[in-house]
Amino acid sequence: MTVHPVISPARIGSLQLRNRAAVAPMSRVSTRGDGVATAAMAEYYARFAAGGFGLVITEGTYIDERFSQAYPDQPGIVTAEQVEGWHRVTEAVRAAGGRIALQLMHAGALVQGNRHSDRTVAPSAVPPKGAKMSAYGGEGPFALPDAASRTDIRDLVEGFAFAAGQARAAGFDAVEIHGANGYLIDQFLTGYTNLRDDEYGGEPAGRVRFAVEVIEEVRAAVGADFPVGIRLSQTKVNDFGYRWSGAVEAETIFRAVTVAGVDYLHLASEGRDWYETATLDTGDTITRLARTVTGLPVLANGGMHAPDLARTVLDEGHADMLTLGRGALANPDWPKVIAAGAHPAEFDRALLTPDVTLANQQSWNARVTANAV
Repeated sequence: MTVHPVISPARIGSLQLRNRAAVAPMSRVSTRGDGVATAAMAEYYARFAAGGFGLVITEGTYIDERFSQAYPDQPGIVTAEQVEGWHRVTEAVRAAGGRIALQLMHAGALVQGNRHSDRTVAPSAVPPKGAKMSAYGGEGPFALPDAASRTDIRDLVEGFAFAAGQARAAGFDAVEIHGANGYLIDQFLTGYTNLRDDEYGGEPAGRVRFAVEVIEEVRAAVGADFPVGIRLSQTKVNDFGYRWSGAVEAETIFRAVTVAGVDYLHLASEGRDWYETATLDTGDTITRLARTVTGLPVLANGGMHAPDLARTVLDEGHADMLTLGRGALANPDWPKVIAAGAHPAEFDRALLTPDVTLANQQSWNARVTANAV
C-alpha cells in the first residue's frame, strides 16, 4: 500500500512536525465568559495531538480588552489568568506528542459580543454585509464601526504584538495571525470595506500595509526563532462569494507578508470546497501560486479530510500541509485513520453546536473511530 503523503514529516520555520496534517482554527466559544481556557478545552485540544495531528491551531483568540473580542465566551490572551489557562492547554498538547499554534484574532467590525466595549473599529465606517450568526448567539445587523484613526492603528498593531508575546509565554510553539474570513486584517485587505485615502488604503499594496505592520511587530515581539504564520482567505463569514481581483492582487499580498517576516501562509476556504475557492481565472490554484511566489510552506484548507483530495493537493504541489476543521471534529485521529488506509468517518453537524459538551464529542469520536478502523 502506498504511504499517503500527508504522513511524511514537515517543517515550519524552526518547528519540526511529525506530519503534514493540522487542525484548522475553529470557533468553539467554550470559556466561562472570562476568556480563560478551561480544563475541558485542554482535553479538547490534546485529543487531536493524541490522534496524530502534527500541528493544532487554536480557535481565534482575542488580543486586547478594547475592541478585539468577536463572540461571547471567546478565549483571550490578555490577562495573567488567560495566559495560565492557555499554558495548561499547551502542556496537555505537548504531553500528547503534538505542537500547537495560537491564532491571534481581532474582529474589527464583525463583533457579536464584546464584554469590554460597545465600540467597533474597522478601516472605514462601512456597514458590514450580512448579519450576525445565530449559532454564536447573535442576531440582527452588525453595528456601524468607527473608522480607525492613526492612533487606533498604532494601538491595534501593538495589541497583536503584545498578544504574540503572551502566547510565547504561555508555551505555544507558534502564532498564527488571523488575516482571513472578514475580520479586521481582512477588512483592511478588502476594497469595499477599506475606503481609506491614506497609505493604508487604495491599491492592494496600500491595503496590505496594516497586515505588514502587524507581522513586523509580532516578529519583533517573539524573536527570529519563533514561527509566525498568517491565515488569509478570499471568502468571508459574511460574504462567501467574495474573490480577489485575480493573480496580481494575490501576488501583491503574498509577497508583502513574506517580506514582512512570516514563516507560512494558511489559505482558508471558509468551509467551502477547496477547488471552488482556490482556483484562479488562470486555471492555477491560489495555494500553488502562494508557494511559487513566496517559497514558504503553504497550508491548504477546504474538504481536506477526503483522502484522494488530500493526496492530489500534496502530490501536485498545491500545498505543503493540509488543515482540517469539520473533518477533524469527526475524526480526531484522522492521521492514524489515513495511515491505516481506512476511510474517515462522516461529519455530524451536531458537532458544530458551540455548547456541545466534551463528553458528547468524545462519545461521538469513539463511535466514528471504531467504525473507521
